[in-house]
Amino acid sequence: MSDATRTMLRSFLAARYDDLKLRLSRRLGSAELAGDALQDTYLRLGRAEVTEAVQSPAAYLFRMAFNVAIDRQRAEKRRLARNEVQDLLHIVDDAPGPGQITEARFEIEVLEKAIAELTPRRRVILLAARLQGMPQREIASRLGVSLRLVEKELRIAQEHCALKLGK
Repeated sequence: MSDATRTMLRSFLAARYDDLKLRLSRRLGSAELAGDALQDTYLRLGRAEVTEAVQSPAAYLFRMAFNVAIDRQRAEKRRLARNEVQDLLHIVDDAPGPGQITEARFEIEVLEKAIAELTPRRRVILLAARLQGMPQREIASRLGVSLRLVEKELRIAQEHCALKLGK
């Protein structure tokens, strides 16, 4: 764009600012956005690269300002609102930290040792009831023992593990 064209467009924009702002406001639905777009348009005229002559300065400036406004609206839609950013900053990470992982591994080792110390029948009953979720009546049937004995052995096995875990 030649300096003469640039100067002419800036002069036209300054002289017809109110008219352009009114037209843009009607089209965009916001006088504030229209004013901001016209200001950006004025600044962009300094960087504009137009090789052909501008036939209609009003149409050219209106289209340029309208495009600036649309770009602003798109950028605003991509930006998060302040409260959305605050919400993201306060998201609690439920993942265990290194200390919790180490503690859990230690508890697993202690629990494995405690289970290994149980009698074979108590171990089978505990693992069937708690690990496999098998009903106590079914455990009793499979082992050929009474339900009362399964309840007693399970209670003893759980107490043993809790004692070893310090709970």
